[in-house]
Amino acid sequence: MKKTNFDRYLEEQLQDPAFAARFERAGEAWDVALQISALRRQAGLSQKDLAKLLKTSQQQISRLESPGYEGHTLATLRRVAEALHARVRVMFEPVKTGNGVHVAELTASYRTTPTASKRT
Repeated sequence: MKKTNFDRYLEEQLQDPAFAARFERAGEAWDVALQISALRRQAGLSQKDLAKLLKTSQQQISRLESPGYEGHTLATLRRVAEALHARVRVMFEPVKTGNGVHVAELTASYRTTPTASKRT
């Protein structure tokens, strides 16, 4: 497939680390907005309907569904998910650095139940 002028321009801009970071963050916000909108539509709700369920304004729902909005809180996302019969899942992915070292572990094991300790 032939590259467009925009494709070439974007490739050039993505060479700038600051631009690439902003582009990545914009993609994350876009994903959240699209998911909320899609879930709302699948539920057969308008923005106004969802706003009533959440006891908020239609403008707030519009803001949550806006690709440029990055003010989502985990609490708000949980409320939206509950109203739309969904769940929120946050995933951290390791970031590779230039030296091959990862910023985060690939897997981590955590205890989910407390353990009793002996006192002497």
